[in-house]
Amino acid sequence: MSTALGISGVTAVLQTMLNTLLNAEQMGSVSVTSVAPDLAQAAVASGTDYPLTVNLFLHQVTPNAAWRNIGYPSVGPDGATRLKNPPLALDLHYLLTAYATGNFQAEALLGCAIQMLHDTPTLPRSQIRSILNNLPTTDSTNVLSPLLGSSGLAEQIEMIKITPATLGREEMAWLWTALKADYRPTFPFQVSVVLIQSPTPAVSAMPIITPAITIQQGLMSPLPALAAASPPGGQPAACLGDVVTLSGTYLSGATSVTLSNTQQGVQQVITPLTSLGNGSYTFVVPTPAGPPSGSSPTDLVAGVYQATVQVLVGTDTVSTNGVPLAIAPQIGPSWAPGTIASGSGVTVTVPCTPYLWPTQQISLFIGGQGAPITLPVPPPAPPPTNSPSFTFPTLLPTSKQVPVWLRVDGVDSPILNLTGTTPAFAPPMVQVT
Repeated sequence: MSTALGISGVTAVLQTMLNTLLNAEQMGSVSVTSVAPDLAQAAVASGTDYPLTVNLFLHQVTPNAAWRNIGYPSVGPDGATRLKNPPLALDLHYLLTAYATGNFQAEALLGCAIQMLHDTPTLPRSQIRSILNNLPTTDSTNVLSPLLGSSGLAEQIEMIKITPATLGREEMAWLWTALKADYRPTFPFQVSVVLIQSPTPAVSAMPIITPAITIQQGLMSPLPALAAASPPGGQPAACLGDVVTLSGTYLSGATSVTLSNTQQGVQQVITPLTSLGNGSYTFVVPTPAGPPSGSSPTDLVAGVYQATVQVLVGTDTVSTNGVPLAIAPQIGPSWAPGTIASGSGVTVTVPCTPYLWPTQQISLFIGGQGAPITLPVPPPAPPPTNSPSFTFPTLLPTSKQVPVWLRVDGVDSPILNLTGTTPAFAPPMVQVT
C-alpha cells in the first residue's frame, strides 16, 4: 500500500511522463508544471514571449466507490489498541491544460498529451518505480523529490489506471471561475485508485496450531460470558468499598475482573473474587490507600466502567465480554450542615470520595439546584481534590430538607435508600433558608 505521499507520487509520475513525451516532439522546448492554473497563467504571462506550457492540476480528490467499504478502522476494548488498518482508497481528478500563443500550438500540445494518457491506461509498476526513484534530488524548491521513492505507490495491490472524465459546460465554468484564471484548452481525466494505508502498528490474533473441537449440548455458548454487574442494595451505581455481583454463565474458573474507564484512562485488575460459582461471583470495589500522585489517575475514579472477567478455561485464560458498571462519588458522612443560607454567589464545599480530577465533569445539586465545580482561573489545572467547592449564582430557599448529591461524569452519588419497603431519600439532607 501507499503512504500519504502516494497522491504526490501520482502527480510526479504523470508530470515526468508528459515532460519526456512533449520535449521529444518537434515543437521546441515545453514546460510541464503541476501547479494551480492561476499560478501557471501568471508564470506564463511573466515572460517576454509566452513559452509552451502544459499544466497538470489536481482539482478534486474523492473516495473510491469500490474500495471505500473494504473494512473500517477498528480498535480494541481499551479504545487505543489498533486492530486493523484498512486502506484509504482515493480517486484523483485532474485538469490537463495547454498554454501557448502561436496558432495551433495549444491544440498540438493538448493532443500529444491526451494521446499519451490514452496509450497508457494503466501505469506500469516498473515505470512508476523508475520515475520516483530518479526524481531530481538537487531541486532546492521541492524537498519532496527525494522522499517520493519510498511512497510505496508502485507496490500497492491495485494498479494505477487513467480514464477520461467529462465535465459539462456549467461544471467547467464554475470550476474556472473558482480558480480565478482565464480558461484555456483543458482535458479532464481521473486516476484510480490510490490506496493509502497507515503504518500504525496493529495487533492480530495468534494462529491456531491445533484446533480443539468439542460437542456441547444445548444452544448456549460454552464460553464464559457476563450478563450484568449489580451494585448492592439495588443501587444504580457502586461506591468504593461496595460488594458488586457479576452474573453470567460458565464463570467457575474466574480469576480476576478488569475495570476499564477509557474516558479517564483508568484500568485496574481486581482480585480476590468471593462466592465464586458457575453463574455469579462477587468482588469488592477497592479503596485507594492514599491520595493520588502523578498527572493522571491510576486508582478508580467516579464514572462508567466496562467490567470484563478473566476465566481459566483449561490451560488458557479467556476474557469475557464487557458489561457496564458505574462507580459513584460519595459525599463524606461528616458533612451535615443542616441548613445553608440562600442568596447570590453562595459557595458550598463538600468532602467526597474518590478524589475528583479536573478532567472530569463535576456538579453539585441541592434539591435540584445545580452548580459546576469552581476551578481557579487562570490555568494551570488544579490537582485532584476530595473537598471540591461549588458556587451557586443564585441559591433559592427550600420549604423543607432536600437531598444533596454529586454528579461526576454523568454518575450521581447515592440519594435513595432502597433497602426498606418504601424508597426514601438518603443523607445528606439540608434545608436552604
